[in-house]
Amino acid sequence: MTMLFEPIKVRELEVRNRIFMAPMCQYSCENKDGAPSNWHLVHYGARATGGAGLIIMEATAVLPEGRITPWCTGIWNDHQVAEWQKVNDFVHTQGAKTALQLAHAGRKASTYRSWSGSGSIAIEHGGWQTVSSGTDAFDNYAAPRELNTSELGPLVQAWAEAAKRAVRAGFDAIEIHAAHGYLIHQFLSPITNHRTDEYGGSLENRARLLMEIVISMRAAIGEDVPIFIRFSATDYREDGWNETETAIVAKWAADAGADLFDISSGALVTGVQIPFNQPGYQVKLAEFVAERVEEPVSAVGNIFDGPQAEAILQNGQVEVISIGRPFLRDPYWALRAASELGVELDYWQPQDVRGKFPKAD
Repeated sequence: MTMLFEPIKVRELEVRNRIFMAPMCQYSCENKDGAPSNWHLVHYGARATGGAGLIIMEATAVLPEGRITPWCTGIWNDHQVAEWQKVNDFVHTQGAKTALQLAHAGRKASTYRSWSGSGSIAIEHGGWQTVSSGTDAFDNYAAPRELNTSELGPLVQAWAEAAKRAVRAGFDAIEIHAAHGYLIHQFLSPITNHRTDEYGGSLENRARLLMEIVISMRAAIGEDVPIFIRFSATDYREDGWNETETAIVAKWAADAGADLFDISSGALVTGVQIPFNQPGYQVKLAEFVAERVEEPVSAVGNIFDGPQAEAILQNGQVEVISIGRPFLRDPYWALRAASELGVELDYWQPQDVRGKFPKAD
């Protein structure tokens, strides 16, 4: 058996292989109520049938104003819980496990999805006032309002309540979105955090919001459900957040109850050089963190096929491979990877067996 198709256990959760589907926004809540729809059921269900070990579902807002767009999913009410349960029920029948990425977009909220417009949505057109660690706008978006210190305690509680709802909805794990320039990242990075209260300045202070969320969430959901954290390991600027700070904060988060670190990069600011064209361009960042924490680490970004994913694991760089855009192109990416590696799996669905990929030479 190859490493890619070995099971992995995180706390009490056992996943059938090391292939995690990375969270990717669908912007498909056409009712703008935050509730997943038949699109989400089919989209995630297809990847479960296609052999993914664990599916991390898209950035899902802990509060209405935390949505990137009005078409984003949420988990701030019971109706959303019930609709997410339908998605989880089917995905679980296909043998895959699920995680929900809990998020707050901060200054990158209240925007159009790409096929409906661009930039910020004005309040008179259904948008809302955004919030952040400060008042600096992202790119050409509307300027946010700085969150008061007194508002951060209730915000932490919103994350904890969202985590409890996610467990009720049947999710097997929770991921905290602390990457890609969204609210937690806005607090972590010195580029966007110029606060003078206990949430700004030193690394410990800039990480305080994240740490409080981890502690509160762990208390809310108990000891069995794993907590993942997605970090952008670097802002690609010398004055920004970097992989050393990522590794330090990951260790603190592990001590507070986090179990796995999902390492991405960038998206806090524009105008930086990101090596998008290089295969596995973020793997070295994930490896840097993995060398400094005891918990499993996931690599993501330009990992195209089974042999490439297997080599990353065989080299001991990380413990998990997250697949993003290739899963959009091919819902059966995991089954295809097994064929490429000459692995026989017992979780082809009987309806699909006639379409099995040919064995690799």
